Amino acid sequence: MKKRMILSIDGGGIRGIIPACALVRLEKVTGKLTRETFDLVAGTSTGAIIAAAVAAGIPATEIRDLYLRRAKEVFPSRPFSFIRRVITGSMYSTKNLHRVIADSLGTASRWSLNEAPIDLLLTAKRIPDGRPWYFVKDTPKNARCTGRLNLADCATASAAAPTFFAPFPMPEPGGPPSGCEPVGTLVDGGVGIAGNPVYEACIEAFDYSVGYTPADTIVVSLGTGRYVQLKKPTWIYPWLNWVLGQLLESPEEQQTEIVWRLYRETALYRIDIALNEDIGLDATKSIPELQRYGRELADRIDWEAVLTATDRRFFIEAGKTSHRRYAHRVS
Repeated sequence: MKKRMILSIDGGGIRGIIPACALVRLEKVTGKLTRETFDLVAGTSTGAIIAAAVAAGIPATEIRDLYLRRAKEVFPSRPFSFIRRVITGSMYSTKNLHRVIADSLGTASRWSLNEAPIDLLLTAKRIPDGRPWYFVKDTPKNARCTGRLNLADCATASAAAPTFFAPFPMPEPGGPPSGCEPVGTLVDGGVGIAGNPVYEACIEAFDYSVGYTPADTIVVSLGTGRYVQLKKPTWIYPWLNWVLGQLLESPEEQQTEIVWRLYRETALYRIDIALNEDIGLDATKSIPELQRYGRELADRIDWEAVLTATDRRFFIEAGKTSHRRYAHRVS
């Protein structure tokens, strides 16, 4: 029986360059688009943008170049950005974010999720009640409330990180289907638990989709790099940044641990790199360094072995569910 393939991509803002580089390597090895390798692609925040681009059939080199060429449109350098953040609650334009995403997706930006040729899961969280939303195609097993939604809209909602972007009101022309509540106004799906959406991807595949079983599935979870030597904050603003960072930088180890514990039959790969410095979600000045991280990680991935579940370097097993155990260290 042919293995089903799931790809999950973390949030991380500009650090999306790192998983994009990994996918460039994948496509070079396989000679195929990423969407021709994976059956389901899940993403949060910057990972949702990459997942939407993968579903749209955009080559990984173009996805990577999106970050290199257009990141400064999304995160423009402005004087008094801290004051703007305090007064308005955000530093950057959500409308501009949506425009860049829609432009990059091309004609696919107008697709509904149901029109995507592969299965998708994009995460977001609703403002009034904090409810998580998982934007997926309609299936006979789910509530069939999100498949009609627009691909670019869902990716924008997932990427609307609090205090970086204003919340995104989900357009619903004609209103929600019978039996479904309005989606409402949303922020980044990484707030809380889904910055690494690998567990949500597995739930979607094994409980709500058709044709996936743990024993016949390979799951590849791509991180966006992590710096784990943060200093203790000493006054209010650094503490607020620390708290926000912890909310958005998902408990990635917990997600990896849960999937490993619940789906032991699944071949689970967690591919990430340890950063030597703290690189913020909007740190466009760090693009050259992120490219170096991305290339180094990509060079360490034996995609042929990963796709046949024979690789041991990034394979998750007992004792390897923590970042210090599975993450690649820069040489």
